[in-house]
Amino acid sequence: MMWGTANMGWTWGFGLLAVAGVALIIYVVVRALSNNTTGKAGPPSTPSPPAPTRARLILDERFARGELTQEQYKDQLRTLDEG
Repeated sequence: MMWGTANMGWTWGFGLLAVAGVALIIYVVVRALSNNTTGKAGPPSTPSPPAPTRARLILDERFARGELTQEQYKDQLRTLDEG
């Protein structure tokens, strides 16, 4: 007796289809969770400069208000960059 042997080909086909479906789902999830927010393929862009520190923001504000001359601003800016 050979019950069910006629469908052996379909069983392999559905098994391979299931494996391909799982692989596709994993691929989509990984792509959705990746850090590629630009949607562009290719080499990563250059890193952005670090955010200005609180001291730099205060110095910029004081210069914008006119509390510092350009020479004082540049001197203090050099001091901040050294430290």
